[in-house]
Amino acid sequence: MSYPDLTADEKRAHMRDLITRYFGACNDADVDTIAACFIPDGTHYFPPGMYGGAWRGARLIAQRWADSVAARGSAWTIDRMVCEPETDQAVIEWTHYKTSEGTVLRGDEWYVFDPQTGLIAEIRAYYAAPQDRSLARLELDGFDYAGRGYHLESPVPR
Repeated sequence: MSYPDLTADEKRAHMRDLITRYFGACNDADVDTIAACFIPDGTHYFPPGMYGGAWRGARLIAQRWADSVAARGSAWTIDRMVCEPETDQAVIEWTHYKTSEGTVLRGDEWYVFDPQTGLIAEIRAYYAAPQDRSLARLELDGFDYAGRGYHLESPVPR
């Protein structure tokens, strides 16, 4: 049965399994399995100044995480996960252990799944970190907020 034909419970299970497989492949630095979790032109967005901006393309995403394992001793856990099959979206909380640096980074990721294949189309990463006071806008680097219909001004004039 193809992804669009799955029931809501089956889609939820698929989403949970795919994110879990993706994290396992990241921990194993398995480029082929990581890439197979994404549509070919998938995108992984990051906060400003992180990892050179958005990563575009399944192979690039996969290679960059494999490189992180080699360079930083990276390992990840999924701490919480909520899947919403009605909108093909999910959100997780995670922990990134950079064992070579002795650093622990926590954050959230918003997942958007391709409605035809059920593969990951985009990930938006949000990190638990102090506000960078040198920036007027703290937003994901390269993410089209206006084009996606996000509010760009305060709803209350002050």
